[in-house]
Amino acid sequence: MKVDELRVLEEDELGGRLRQARRELYELRFKHAVGQLENSSQISKVRNDIARIMTVLRERDFGLLPSPPRGEGQGEALVPAATAVAEPAEEEPAKPTRTRRAKTEESA
Repeated sequence: MKVDELRVLEEDELGGRLRQARRELYELRFKHAVGQLENSSQISKVRNDIARIMTVLRERDFGLLPSPPRGEGQGEALVPAATAVAEPAEEEPAKPTRTRRAKTEESA
C-alpha cells in the first residue's frame, strides 16, 4: 500500500483500513506465537502500513494535507505534502556557551 493511494481516500475509508490492518496484525502475531506463520516479514509490512495510515490521518489533523474532495472527481490527484508551505518558525536567541573555569592552584 502506497502513501499516494492512501491520500486520496476519505477519513472513513482510512479508519476502516486502519481497523482492518490492526486486526490483521493481531492475527499474524497470534499465528507467529503458535508457530503457524510461514513468512514473519508480513508482520513488519502490516506495521508499516499502519504507520502510513496513521501518518496520513495526522497530516490531515495538522492541516498539512487537504482532505480529498467529496463526491465528484474521486480519482483526481491532490497536492503532494512536499509542496505545502509551512510558516517559518521564529528563531530563538542563541544560548550562551559554557566555558571551563581555569584551574587554580588551590583547587588542583
